[in-house]
Amino acid sequence: MSPFGLILAASAVVLTLTAPAAAATPGDDGPAYVALGDSYASGAGLAGVKDKECDRTTGGYPSLISRFAATVGLRHTFDDVTCSGATTNDFWNSRGTRAPQADALTARTRLVTLTLGGNDVGFSSVLATCARVAASDRDGSPCEQHFTADGKDVLAERVTAMEGRVHDVLAEIERRSPAAEVIVVGYPALFPDNGVGCAEVPFAKGDFAYLRDATRKANAALRRQARAAGVHASYADTYTPTVGHDMCRPREERWVESLTPAPDTAAAHPNPSGQFAMAVATLRQIYRP
Repeated sequence: MSPFGLILAASAVVLTLTAPAAAATPGDDGPAYVALGDSYASGAGLAGVKDKECDRTTGGYPSLISRFAATVGLRHTFDDVTCSGATTNDFWNSRGTRAPQADALTARTRLVTLTLGGNDVGFSSVLATCARVAASDRDGSPCEQHFTADGKDVLAERVTAMEGRVHDVLAEIERRSPAAEVIVVGYPALFPDNGVGCAEVPFAKGDFAYLRDATRKANAALRRQARAAGVHASYADTYTPTVGHDMCRPREERWVESLTPAPDTAAAHPNPSGQFAMAVATLRQIYRP
């Protein structure tokens, strides 16, 4: 996006958040902007830690959006309850000392961003499994065979289950914050879009395409639910703008880290460039005509 485009997008944040309720100060009335989600929203692994337990940092795209809004003079309140490892269950229920993410929502909330569902599918454990079984057939697709061993695609089934849970989450957001604009923010391109892998990432050659397709299926499910949620919800595509910047690209070109990440980043997660790309994609949806 050009600098002019970013300015327009920032103006949209102002228009979204400057409803009468947005001038409130933090307190019982609740924040104008609430960020919900998992480690892809929390900015896991990046510098500027805000909450060590949740690996929530100032580098996550919600914080970038909030700071960007502030640069154009918007007085807004912001509650970032994103947390590494969060599933849809964390939206509804407390975990340890953490309250349910849903508790951050109020009738005064005017903007909600949501990146959730990857942990319901089990992305982290899937990557660990793919790396573990790769040695059994480096030129084949042993991970795909593992997850389809009984004739059913386990990951596809998990995506279907996740989609239903996200549907329920969006319905509850609408109930608690009926005036809020809701942006469902998808996942970036972790793997090469052409399905061709690389030696640095320890998966079998045939499994890169399988993992790419699993990411696409998860994003398609999120997009469907955003569209089904009504006129106040939309989907921010972070996959398309990050194609060509996946974990197999040279370090200076990648926006998603490999399984051997650079310092102050997390494996298989967006680095600062990736989080910026996610922020821009989200701002585009806030500004959509």
